[in-house]
Amino acid sequence: MLDLLPPIQSVIGFPVTALPFDAQIDLVLTWASQRLSKVVCVANVHMLMEAHSDSTFGTVLKRADLVTPDGMPLVWLMKLMGASNQDRVAGMDILIALCERLSTQNVSVFFLGSQPEILERMRARLNREFPQLQIAGMEPLPFRPLTAEEDEAIIQTINRSGAGVVLVSLGCPKQEIWMHQHRGKIQAVMLGLGGAFPVYAGIHKWAPRWVRYTGFEWLYRLIQEPRRLWRRYYNTIPPFMYLAMRQLLLDRSKPQRSCQG
Repeated sequence: MLDLLPPIQSVIGFPVTALPFDAQIDLVLTWASQRLSKVVCVANVHMLMEAHSDSTFGTVLKRADLVTPDGMPLVWLMKLMGASNQDRVAGMDILIALCERLSTQNVSVFFLGSQPEILERMRARLNREFPQLQIAGMEPLPFRPLTAEEDEAIIQTINRSGAGVVLVSLGCPKQEIWMHQHRGKIQAVMLGLGGAFPVYAGIHKWAPRWVRYTGFEWLYRLIQEPRRLWRRYYNTIPPFMYLAMRQLLLDRSKPQRSCQG
């Protein structure tokens, strides 16, 4: 089987896939067509800071097969570090692109996690926008930890469905840890898209394109959910800016190799 290793760029010590948007989607589809067990993390500032403060979660992120740059701060830093053609590869964009591409291929998708109401709203919209999409299944999960028997039943359900892609909505870092624990057990590409499910279902609003690509999506979300998000942003954005600036300064202070023989 073909198994491709994508190029990476270190962002505050964690590997982020350095490929344009379409190339990352192509890679996911290549893996999915072969039903390879892969883990795809969609990383923003919050996720990288979680990994920075928790070494166990940091290991999860470092062992992922693909880490897409969701937040614009990651994209900007990668460009400054040399990945000049880097695109933002965000959850909602991934969801829509995958559903569009999978509709023309013989590969089905399984939606795991979230709540029954959100999944049903997603199914209705998916049926309207992507009528040819093969939905292998939709399964909500309880907030409590699964028993061993429940977990095994979920694994069997997904594998028997024949899905090549599993979109997981459990929230960060729970969904990334879950995917890491199920690598090799679930024969599909697993992508953590927790925040995209309620947006696609119409529960939360998707920020306008100009907001997303000018780096102010965090503010747009903060206005929608101030009580839940203000502390997260306060604890993650300033430390990330410090670590990013330190990385840039250290990189530029490295001595350049002489071209003389």
